[in-house]
Amino acid sequence: MKQYDIVIIGGGPAGLAAALAAREHGNCQVLILERDRELGGILNQCIHNGFGLHTFKEELTGPEYAARFIERVQEEKIPYALNTMVLDISAEKVITAMNREEGLFEIKARAIVLAMGCRERSRGALNIPGYRPAGIFSAGTAQRLVNMEGYLPGREVVILGSGDIGLIMARRMTLEGARVKAVAELMPYSGGLKRNIVQCLDDYGIPLKLSHTVVDIQGKERVTGVTIAQVDENRRPIPGTEEAYSCDTLLLSCGLIPENELSRGMGVEISPVTSGPVVNESLETSIPGVFACGNVLHVHDLVDFVSQEAASAGTHAAAYVKGLTEEEAAQRDPAEEQRAFPVKVQGGIRYTVPTMIRPDRMEEEQVIRFRVGDVYRNRYLSLYVNGRRLVHRKRQVMAPGEMEELKVKREQLKDCPLDTEILVTIEEES
Repeated sequence: MKQYDIVIIGGGPAGLAAALAAREHGNCQVLILERDRELGGILNQCIHNGFGLHTFKEELTGPEYAARFIERVQEEKIPYALNTMVLDISAEKVITAMNREEGLFEIKARAIVLAMGCRERSRGALNIPGYRPAGIFSAGTAQRLVNMEGYLPGREVVILGSGDIGLIMARRMTLEGARVKAVAELMPYSGGLKRNIVQCLDDYGIPLKLSHTVVDIQGKERVTGVTIAQVDENRRPIPGTEEAYSCDTLLLSCGLIPENELSRGMGVEISPVTSGPVVNESLETSIPGVFACGNVLHVHDLVDFVSQEAASAGTHAAAYVKGLTEEEAAQRDPAEEQRAFPVKVQGGIRYTVPTMIRPDRMEEEQVIRFRVGDVYRNRYLSLYVNGRRLVHRKRQVMAPGEMEELKVKREQLKDCPLDTEILVTIEEES
């Protein structure tokens, strides 16, 4: 059985950044396992620009952004296996995988970084009535067909869901000569970034119908039309509000789900809110030595934040492999190591990453990322430690489609007792 210090599951932006950070901070034996035929993950089909503004201070396309990391991985001579499907990971960090060259094989890792990304919610999860005609695609599948395979899925298009991929595909299909008749969104707000609504819908005159959903799909062999209806506050269709649209294609952009079948199989604790692993300040899961980052942890809006988070996971994985020297272990305060402060949420915040902070293991400044559950205007984001407010920041607009973050410093948690709680909340007044 082959052995490596750190095995990265996934060769997308998260896996690449984690591998580079692990090599840089630990000089470890690192291996990347990727099921696709090339590194880069979903970025390879994202040919639009807007990537890299935070990381490289310039605007890049998805393939250009991925290429920067791939080149560095190759320069560092970090090994990777393509067309390799991971079938199982045991709690003892034994990875079972297969590919054409080696068949079925096992790898023993001292640490694992989960970076499998996410998948789109399918029609089957949406319970839309109708037959199963051709012409129904997830937005990501349509994006791959257009941008990588050179096929146009259809000529007259309706899009259900206003996630970022759906918004971007509304523009992409229009540029390829298709007519996008409408984008319907179940919620009373868009699930995508504001800039994508402006650049992909408003600039092309494509209507965004909030609080609407598809209630019927017509056609047996091929989609011939869809029926859209308005929904009430309980998200149920309102009789009499139906609108018929003739179309040959329906694209679904109804949310992303972290790919955590492997995580569940090895016994990692999963958050019911994010569908990703529960992690501490080191992005370590409930299994010691197993770390998670990127969209497998929680769905991000910007790939720059994925890279930052993954670099942190790779750095902590390298530290785990290196362990403590005898001198460092002797200097550790046993009472200090017991301190683990839970991060609680309140006032409209759905979750946080991480959900627990150990002051003795955190960096000088800890980033806490989260999403809100509704649209809020002129509110304050606040962070409390045992009832004492440490952060209080006004936000003009907060929406579920955009990730928020707050930072807490190690010195602010230095002298806190064992039963300390950290609270992140939204407040109306200062």
